Amino acid sequence: MKFPLSWLKYHLETDASLDAIAEAMTMAGLEIEHIDNPLEKFADFSVCHVIEAVPHPDADKLKVCRVATKDGEKQIVCGAPNARTGMYAVYAPLGTYIPGLDFALDRKPRKIRGVESHGMMCSAKELELGEDHDGIIDLPEPFEVGTPAVVALGMDDPVIDFEVTPNRPDWLGVRGIARDLAATGIGTLKTHDIDDIPGRFPCPVDIELDWPEACPVYAGRVIRGVKNGESPDWLKRALKAIGLRPINFLADITNMISYDRCRPMHVYDLARLSGPVRVRRGQGEADRFEALDNREYVPGEDQCVIADDTHCLGFGGIIGGTLSGVSEETTDVFIESAWFDPAITRATAKATGIDSDAKYRFERGVDPASVRAGIEQATELVLKFCGGEASETVVAGQTPAAPADIEFPLTEVKRLTGLDLPREEIVRILETLGFAPKGEGDVVTVGVPTWRMDCTQKADLVEEVARIHGYDKLAAVSMPRPPVRREAPATPMQLRARYARRALAGRGYAETVTWSFCEKSQAALFGGHGEGLELDNPISSELDVMRPTALIHLLTALQANADRGQQDPRLFEVGPVYLTDAPDGQRLAATGVRRIEAGRHWTGTRVPDVFDAKADALAALAAAGAPVDSLQVAAEAREWWHPGRSGVLRLGPKNVMAEFGEIHPGILKALDIDGRVLAFEAVLDNIPLPRKATGLKARPQLERADLTPVRRDFAFLLDKSVPAETLIRAARGADKALIADVSVFDVYDGKGVPEGQVSLAIEVTLQPRGRTLTDEEIDAVASGIVSKVEKATGGTLRG
Repeated sequence: MKFPLSWLKYHLETDASLDAIAEAMTMAGLEIEHIDNPLEKFADFSVCHVIEAVPHPDADKLKVCRVATKDGEKQIVCGAPNARTGMYAVYAPLGTYIPGLDFALDRKPRKIRGVESHGMMCSAKELELGEDHDGIIDLPEPFEVGTPAVVALGMDDPVIDFEVTPNRPDWLGVRGIARDLAATGIGTLKTHDIDDIPGRFPCPVDIELDWPEACPVYAGRVIRGVKNGESPDWLKRALKAIGLRPINFLADITNMISYDRCRPMHVYDLARLSGPVRVRRGQGEADRFEALDNREYVPGEDQCVIADDTHCLGFGGIIGGTLSGVSEETTDVFIESAWFDPAITRATAKATGIDSDAKYRFERGVDPASVRAGIEQATELVLKFCGGEASETVVAGQTPAAPADIEFPLTEVKRLTGLDLPREEIVRILETLGFAPKGEGDVVTVGVPTWRMDCTQKADLVEEVARIHGYDKLAAVSMPRPPVRREAPATPMQLRARYARRALAGRGYAETVTWSFCEKSQAALFGGHGEGLELDNPISSELDVMRPTALIHLLTALQANADRGQQDPRLFEVGPVYLTDAPDGQRLAATGVRRIEAGRHWTGTRVPDVFDAKADALAALAAAGAPVDSLQVAAEAREWWHPGRSGVLRLGPKNVMAEFGEIHPGILKALDIDGRVLAFEAVLDNIPLPRKATGLKARPQLERADLTPVRRDFAFLLDKSVPAETLIRAARGADKALIADVSVFDVYDGKGVPEGQVSLAIEVTLQPRGRTLTDEEIDAVASGIVSKVEKATGGTLRG
């Protein structure tokens, strides 16, 4: 929302400086985004007086001017055809940046055809203050030399731009801003009463409300004999300052009222109307119309339109149509002032993609009581500047009810904020904001103004008092410190995520945070998006569904890093993936990706493979508390994994905890990923929760292993179809108390190994506790290992 300072002062009597007003706005909750102050922007430009202008000795189109400036008398070479003796112009000294030309003058005098020039006299276009560039600015009257150029041009009005919160539609009118500033004490709200203007004849246009839920009240009147045309300079300057393009006097008047009082209105050319003006539902193709944005629309039955007997005239509260728009030839007009339902307005604008000033206000909730005042204000301005005579005002429907009164104990202010304010100050703040407190005791009945529909409870009134009194005056009070140090509680899932992150970071991965949305075509590569997970209002057409996996954005981020020359980028994310829109349709996954490429090292090169991805997945699961010793490996990864170079880690036949391996080349090609990529995705939700203790007895802690471990090697002949995991699990199960680890260290299928078989060598680590193991005990464990393996795999101990 933008407004010039002069517009604010039309409603606010104040001598405060621009900085003081900006500070008051900020402290009252009006968040300023930017202030465009021409006096600062054009501080280098000032009024000068051309004492003498003579022809250049070596150029027919140049003149050598002797100019009185704020820096003294200067010689300036000028090529403008209107440069002449005695004129007052705008002077730019050496070194000044010229915005319209996007360059700065040299800091030293420059010779032009042999004559030194000490500065420049500027055109309006060179200052971006207008389109005229045929000559330099010729001020119509004498000004004191050195006067700021924007003051002489009448363009020194600062423009304030601030953010309007959704619950304060009254701030979309300059008077609403002035009202809040008056409450802060920085000024006084001026009285600008709007009087009813009596009509001279009955209104010839009837109004029919066929859809009162969308438009409960509609006021209109005819003014005939108007003279439309170009708006005066003061109105054009005001509209341009807030970013609006002046159109014509009638249209500009309604735009001004929209910004002045947050009262959107519309003016129809009466000659183009046929029959009564009707507010109704859209009727599809029969209502097709061209809007003022030069686009065609087909209103649906859930969209509110304004129509006559023959045509659709526009969307109610959003945009009008070109058919009934006013022009300079218009002589009779019908003025509309209505109140449109915010929800229906918002839904229509969203469906059509229209973003208008009227829609922006109606969807937030325009003051319903301003319907009559708005049409009277518009009538006054039209009659004053465009002439004509007005009909009686016709009002159809009923104005929506005002907000309910609030029973307000004044002690609530201190209870909720700690501010100990006297009764008089609380009442003053509320009254200045437009509220109507009634009563004499500590509990007052507060009437809520119609422009503050957001105030419905006592806490809202407390907030208003605290906001105007000043949040900076709230005492800073520390929370009481607990007697002992307390850790913030974390849920088991939060702990799993935290530990998985630490583990993956420790393995050389960099954490990322990517979108929880993705493109529908990308989701299709990974099984498609789940039911109900297509977004109704995506922030981008490329982010229109919830992601089924974090691999999508990790893969594209991996390629982006590789494109920028990153060596061996490894990325991971611990975040949600979405399967359905049901409450249990979300999963927390630890996902990582890395490229398959050989690193450079003096010890040689090694290309990462599927087992590196498996190790990373196991590390994340182990850190998160998964029983990794009980996991089984199976080649059952889904279709976006490379067949034969991928697998799953599962606990039992159904609980898949992770997928790992190489991404399918077809998937990489579809995502424009170069080379080969390893990845894993571990689902932390699938980790079983630890069993709760059944008794009060604490679990004994394992004693520290101070004794040296014992290692024994075994080699078994197995069929090639037997998974190595079966061998490892069998060996580990021989003695769970003593066997600390089992790992494969050699695979051999050469000479001496029967065809169809393979020799797998494992190292078994025994960890004694309390005392050293005897040879007999070690041999007994070894025999148990051989027995278990032979039984589980059908293999034999290799001699």
